[in-house]
Amino acid sequence: QLRPVESGGGSVQSGGSLRLSCTVSGGRLDWHAVVWFRQAPGQAHEGVSCMRIRDGYTYYADSVKGRFSVSKDNAKNTVYLNMDNLKIEDTAVYYCAAKDYDLARVETVCTNLDTWGGYWGQGTQVTVSS
Repeated sequence: QLRPVESGGGSVQSGGSLRLSCTVSGGRLDWHAVVWFRQAPGQAHEGVSCMRIRDGYTYYADSVKGRFSVSKDNAKNTVYLNMDNLKIEDTAVYYCAAKDYDLARVETVCTNLDTWGGYWGQGTQVTVSS
């Protein structure tokens, strides 16, 4: 069973940067996808990025495109969410989730994030202030 753990959250002023880490135990990331979700108070979860570890393909939601980027360190079994030019509306609890996929699901594993499933971490708070 995969066990993601997030870290790196905190408070930052608008326009600032943060890097979140998602370290996964319970298996070596390979044929896996890792999604970063966030949930602001009173709102549903939003999938902001999805990376296929095997080939590095990454999807970004329009709300973060051009400001957030995802990177990975295979040796550390860790995926990073690099957040630049943060806005007040980025304030949320950020979660990472991981699940495996196979050749049959290569094209679909990073779709339908609102019903994605997978194994989730406990989340880390990001607060952006003016």
